[in-house]
Amino acid sequence: MFDFHYYTPTKVHFGKGMENHTGEYIKETGCRKILLHYGSGSIVRTGLLARIQTSLESAGLAYTELGGVVPNPRLSLVYEGIRLCRQEHVDFILAVGGGSVIDSAKAIAYGVADERDVWDYYAHTRQASACLPVGAVLTIAAAGSEMSNSSVITRDDGMIKRGYNNDICRPVFAVMNPELTMTLPAYQTACGCTDILMHTMERYFTNGGNMGLTDALAEALMRTVMHNAQILTDHPDDYAARAEIMWASSLSHNGLTGCGCDGGDFASHALEHELGGMFDVAHGAGLAAVWGSWARYVYRDCLERFCKFAENVMGISGCGTDGETALAGIAAMEAFYRSIGMPVNLKELGISPSEEQLKTMAHMCSLASGGTKGSAKKLREEDMLCIYRMALSGYTKEAF
Repeated sequence: MFDFHYYTPTKVHFGKGMENHTGEYIKETGCRKILLHYGSGSIVRTGLLARIQTSLESAGLAYTELGGVVPNPRLSLVYEGIRLCRQEHVDFILAVGGGSVIDSAKAIAYGVADERDVWDYYAHTRQASACLPVGAVLTIAAAGSEMSNSSVITRDDGMIKRGYNNDICRPVFAVMNPELTMTLPAYQTACGCTDILMHTMERYFTNGGNMGLTDALAEALMRTVMHNAQILTDHPDDYAARAEIMWASSLSHNGLTGCGCDGGDFASHALEHELGGMFDVAHGAGLAAVWGSWARYVYRDCLERFCKFAENVMGISGCGTDGETALAGIAAMEAFYRSIGMPVNLKELGISPSEEQLKTMAHMCSLASGGTKGSAKKLREEDMLCIYRMALSGYTKEAF
């Protein structure tokens, strides 16, 4: 195992009606002027925005609003939020929404605290040293941003999608009422479940030291998400299943399932970021579309972990050689993705990149990764291009 630092300062308020106390939770921080940040009209239609406003007013808190966050949140809106916060002397940012809204709020919080360009952090040319406090009212169980140190922003110019990690952006609190996720379309719920699984698998498929306890937690989390995702395909109003998925979302990305490993692989995320930047696809669906091709490309270099996954998560046994067991586990995971309506290749995702576009994505992925990415197998640009080609062709047999 590797040495590690585990830091999770976020206070969680979990359960029915918790959003009605949001103002009280902010007041505990001593902050007085709030930016209420959200996405489109869904929180208006459901009455959530009105309930949050009432809660803030009841707590005697002043607030200003900025809506308009979209999936793959844009840098242009972050800049607008920074200007608004400075103009209105905002000292706390409240994100009401899913990972895109929370990520946008974190970026704004960085930007308000520093006069220089916030994109520098996402371009990895410097590190943040300050950040306004952020709170989250979660409406989509997916990204885990409500407890994580990460955020992902897309620069409008060139549609470049980049992530940045820093513990100072971890939310002060997260309000989690599973009922708030019941209005989500089935596709969005499935995308969220995929993202949760991928955050766990990125930390699971590694080479080097691992902890048995961490592995057991990760395997239980994956089995739990898969079980409840299938319940929600037929029973979207099942509160218990929604609750299991929502808590798994937070635990999958707050660092817990990576304790003792080398930091994780995250090559599938890097590959998807280029897809999301170029084609603006749903993040979870993009991950599902590249994962199987990535897995078949790297499994030989991480065979023990893939066998363990096949046996302990997918319930595969008696398949012959270790290689056959690993491939059976990969195929079973793809079958699960399809069962909840997720794509397992780029054509199923609805895109058909040209060879030139594939080369551009591979090149940009390599640049963003500093030349190599991965732990299960170190990927270079030529490897990334091969995986994109496999994902485009829908190739489902051994790569070599």
